[in-house]
Amino acid sequence: IFVIYRCLRAASIARDLYGALICYGVAVLLAFQGFFNIGMNLKLLPVSGLPLPFLSYGGSSLLASLLGIGLVESVILRHKQIEL
Repeated sequence: IFVIYRCLRAASIARDLYGALICYGVAVLLAFQGFFNIGMNLKLLPVSGLPLPFLSYGGSSLLASLLGIGLVESVILRHKQIEL
């Protein structure tokens, strides 16, 4: 939940629309995967092969999640730079 909050906060402080859309997209992606996986464990949703972000074993899912977090951190760093 903290990671999703951090992505949404980064979207609110982004300098441009593109950075905000990246942050919103990563937040929605992580929230969807997490809530869908929780729903599968509670037997509310059908079981599929969707991994839990940052916890399930799988190289491509972990790589995509970390790439998204890297993009969000890049938006945060670009916000903190001093404009000349």
